[in-house]
Amino acid sequence: MNRFYLLLFPCAFLLFSACRPAAPPVAVGNKPISINDVPLKDTQSRPLKPVLEMSWTGFEGKIEKVKDYQGKVIILDFWATYCPPCIEEIPHLKELQAKYGAENIQVIGLHVGGEEDRPKVPEFVERLKITYPLAYPEDVLTSYIFGQDTAIPQTAIFDRSGRLIKKIVGFSDVIKKDLDAAVESAVNAAS
Repeated sequence: MNRFYLLLFPCAFLLFSACRPAAPPVAVGNKPISINDVPLKDTQSRPLKPVLEMSWTGFEGKIEKVKDYQGKVIILDFWATYCPPCIEEIPHLKELQAKYGAENIQVIGLHVGGEEDRPKVPEFVERLKITYPLAYPEDVLTSYIFGQDTAIPQTAIFDRSGRLIKKIVGFSDVIKKDLDAAVESAVNAAS
């Protein structure tokens, strides 16, 4: 019995001395910190890779990155053919592209409708007469912009240095004014 206590005491000592308070969590994540300027709880502000390295693959197969458009304001619009607010937003995005010109902004439509929606895209593009580039976003970009909200359309506005300055979910007259104000501010800001 004495041997039992002699062995129990060192084991208990080692067990309790090894249990220290846990280190604080490290911030790692891919979610934006706000949606339409409303802060989100429990979200991380750091993406899984540098924002400038986030990319998309054009319908023709060319891979482009946020950094490829430094010097211009970028509007990334996440859409699908079955999304009524997306259909409402697309003509306005075409107007913004025409208003500010290719030297100031670039709208890029990022299709997130999935494999079942892809066959419908050519007719959709023709019907809406989409003139800006269309592509498929990489998963890391979609995760960063969407965070925990998978509603579409989602529109991300990047300033001339490639910094995300505004994320907008949905489309309505109020959101349209918010989008216009963000784009105008980004275009007029010194680069």
